[in-house]
Amino acid sequence: MTLNEEKLAKLKRADEHFDELYGVKGTPSRIVFEEHALNWYYSKILKDRRIELKITPTQLANKVGKKRIYIVILEKGETDIQLSTFLNISNALGLKLSLSV
Repeated sequence: MTLNEEKLAKLKRADEHFDELYGVKGTPSRIVFEEHALNWYYSKILKDRRIELKITPTQLANKVGKKRIYIVILEKGETDIQLSTFLNISNALGLKLSLSV
């Protein structure tokens, strides 16, 4: 398979595409987009682990002292999560977190 260099040259890089859609890095609209992307990313990790363990949203909510609807909204990436809640849910799902520099 050969690549058409002319077509490749016309393609936008991902950062150029994001700049057009959400503004350049550091602008308020881009910051909001990046926050939403991170919310989705971390919620996806939690949801995938919950499903892997065959735990329902209700069961997880009961384990961590939250309402089922909160878990559902969280797993959709539609809410910001406090660090303490994230750690509590992660612990309930048997996830280990580490920080590095």
